[in-house]
Amino acid sequence: MHLNTEQSVFLLWIAALSCIGFLLFGLDKRRAVRGAWRIPERTLLLSAFLGGAPGALFGMHFFRHKTQKWKFRIPVPLALLLWGWLAYRVFT
Repeated sequence: MHLNTEQSVFLLWIAALSCIGFLLFGLDKRRAVRGAWRIPERTLLLSAFLGGAPGALFGMHFFRHKTQKWKFRIPVPLALLLWGWLAYRVFT
């Protein structure tokens, strides 16, 4: 399968933001355990809605962080659905 430029940029964007989202959740969990300065919840959610939803959702479960908060249990999967729909639009 050959990707056009738009598809390549889309995949690169999702991959980069997913890595950032994953790392942000891991860093925030580490800081929470240590009682240090925390990453604002708005930043964590923004990372998901800007394209990092796959990494953010994986990070939530991998680090067992924010999984009990409804503020994250609903919006992060919704962001994933949104980006899944966008991927469908880009690749079809």
